[in-house]
Amino acid sequence: MAEDRNLSDPNDLFSAAEEQDSEVHEAQEGDYVEDVDADSIIEQADAKYDDDSDEADITSEVSDPEVDAFVNDVLDIDTSEEAAAQAAATEDESEVEEVDPYAEFKMELRLKPGKWYVIHTYAGFERKVRDNLNQRAQTMDVEDYIYEVQVPMEDVVEIKNGQRKMVTRVRIPGYVLVRMELNEDTWSVVRHTPGVTGFVGNAHNPTPLRFKEAFDMLKSLVDVPEASAAESKKAEGGAGKAPVAEVDYEIGETITIKEGSFEGLTGSISEINPVSGKLTALVSLFGRETPVELAFDQVSKL
Repeated sequence: MAEDRNLSDPNDLFSAAEEQDSEVHEAQEGDYVEDVDADSIIEQADAKYDDDSDEADITSEVSDPEVDAFVNDVLDIDTSEEAAAQAAATEDESEVEEVDPYAEFKMELRLKPGKWYVIHTYAGFERKVRDNLNQRAQTMDVEDYIYEVQVPMEDVVEIKNGQRKMVTRVRIPGYVLVRMELNEDTWSVVRHTPGVTGFVGNAHNPTPLRFKEAFDMLKSLVDVPEASAAESKKAEGGAGKAPVAEVDYEIGETITIKEGSFEGLTGSISEINPVSGKLTALVSLFGRETPVELAFDQVSKL
């Protein structure tokens, strides 16, 4: 067999190739690469930057004293002005969440069906007329058209015998407001209610109130807890020590109302109460003079 190989391969090339191939296999068997443990490599890298290392200590100690002093000064509240500013900011944030009760009432008023009409009554019978009209609307089967009857009221502080007390009274004496659909039946039921002397305006074809007029007359129905509490506290705290106001008005003098529901109207003074700081003026409402009690600071001379 060796002779055959020598005859076919006189230059011994086959042997040289086998020898080279064997060397390659030996070289490959010697080049063994171990598996890489990634977790151990990461742990070793992290160990170099451990919190206890010198690098971490150097980083944590880097600071700027001037910057630290400035920040601390800004955060500290060391003056009354800064404290007041912070309190005002906090109060403003709380006020944003609060709902204006008058705006809410105005929206509800717009959405209600029917229109508001004003009827004349005998003075002092306003609440009686309201109750009678509500009862008649049911018995006369027109309650689906007469929706609401209101007598606007108000809470005021009265001073008698040196004592202050909170009383509730009719806001506009001699008038009652009715929200309804006007037709022959509802007109008849309202007009013939005991105590009613007629509709304001055309007797047989009354004119409804404009929205602003209705709102101004009814806004006393809005419940404002804070205002009520403040009035009550004021009434309780000042009993027996009400100062006498300096009076610069005279009976019969004409004044202008500068604030409140009757702002812009004029009236004639019929009564002055220096102790309570109020006066009563006759104001023309719906063609009839109506007594309205006002504080001195609510009016001005013409």
